[in-house]
Amino acid sequence: MVLDPGPQAKSQPRMTGSVQPQYDCIVMGAGPGGGTVASLVAQQGWKTLLVDRDPMPRFHVGESLMPETYWTFERLGVLEDFRRIAFTRKYGVQFVSGDGKESRAFVFSEHEPRASAMTWHVERAELDCLLFDTAAKHGADCRDLTRIIDFQLNPNGDGKHSVNVQLPDGSRHHVWTKVLVDASGQQALIANRLGLVNVDPKLKKAAIWGYFSDAARNPVIEPEVTCILHTEDKLAWFWYIPLSDGRVSVGAVGDNDYLLKSGMSPEDRFEWLRRRCPGVLKRLESATLTTPLRVAKEFSYTTSRRAGDGWVLVGDAYGFIDPVYSSGVYLALKSGEWAADAIVEGLRTNDLSAQQLGRWTPQFDQGVHWIRKLVHAFYCNEFSFGAFMKEYPQYGPNLTDLLIGKVFEGEPGRIFDDLDPWMEKSIALGRDCSLTDPMAPRDENVPDAFLC
Repeated sequence: MVLDPGPQAKSQPRMTGSVQPQYDCIVMGAGPGGGTVASLVAQQGWKTLLVDRDPMPRFHVGESLMPETYWTFERLGVLEDFRRIAFTRKYGVQFVSGDGKESRAFVFSEHEPRASAMTWHVERAELDCLLFDTAAKHGADCRDLTRIIDFQLNPNGDGKHSVNVQLPDGSRHHVWTKVLVDASGQQALIANRLGLVNVDPKLKKAAIWGYFSDAARNPVIEPEVTCILHTEDKLAWFWYIPLSDGRVSVGAVGDNDYLLKSGMSPEDRFEWLRRRCPGVLKRLESATLTTPLRVAKEFSYTTSRRAGDGWVLVGDAYGFIDPVYSSGVYLALKSGEWAADAIVEGLRTNDLSAQQLGRWTPQFDQGVHWIRKLVHAFYCNEFSFGAFMKEYPQYGPNLTDLLIGKVFEGEPGRIFDDLDPWMEKSIALGRDCSLTDPMAPRDENVPDAFLC
């Protein structure tokens, strides 16, 4: 699919000047993970280079944020910038069933009223550019429109990595670094080079999405939320994310073969699915598609190794789960933050071993594991969150913590002691969870968002 022009069409580099021959840390990719690493490493006085092949600002999908992103943004010192940019505030999540029944929006502050209870829907071009500029402000050498031509890990056996970059003027430079960070997104430069990428066999999904003007928005007096809307047969779902420029990001997600091997074009398949999703059909009744539709496929994967001597993976280069719970940007930020701390300590102590640079990954993997399990449950048509929570209402706060991203503290996996056997039983019985009524009376401890 063809990307629409706009920020992507910009040809002048945001940051100019030649790169230096040696760095303490080079970060490949200036998304949320890469921008975070570069900021925090440079802030501690280490010579850092952040490069991205695209111009800044540039388009990227992933506009809905989890509430727990707040703490990394606070550490980076960008919260005031968020207020200046005026991203759409996101107060919660709403799920809409395949017959159009809408649960009451789950508002984050009702679970735990604190600073992070409000988050944002962001235009990623502006967010990523803000983090790029923040890294520069903290002392990193930042270069957009700069390509990684090649890299070699420790070619001379002295612990330094070789990176060949091409600047916007076409000149090529050979640069050395003590630490190489792969934040290249789904390019996954190091992981693909070393054969570390493993596609999740349970999540071979695809997405078709675009941007609409004049789509339905909540009234001014009501808080904006991210909507997740099922099609009638629950074989696909739509995201619905209102943005600050007046547009709404709308995307259909389903199994790769179901979405892309139907014999229809992506445009026709999107329209076919839209007509079979009452919640989206109503919201887009007067809307106009303002961009070409885009397609992504089989984007759910893990990596078998996340760090080596002098190198580390962050963000989508580390792995990606699924868009359903908006975990992508949060996990990129958190991985960037924890990787930066390990790099800074490693540079200070002259220990850039795989063990040091990857010391944070077991805890990170455990948190990702719980989100992944919740995603697998979402895609199990025989499983009903509503039925489960009716029998086990004590897990309401636990389930909510997973939804907002509190997966690295406490006991976030406790719910699965009962959820896993319940789901196995549901599959064995072939229970049809589409019969669950999201509007039915409920226990106050059960998040509405999971009752459809």
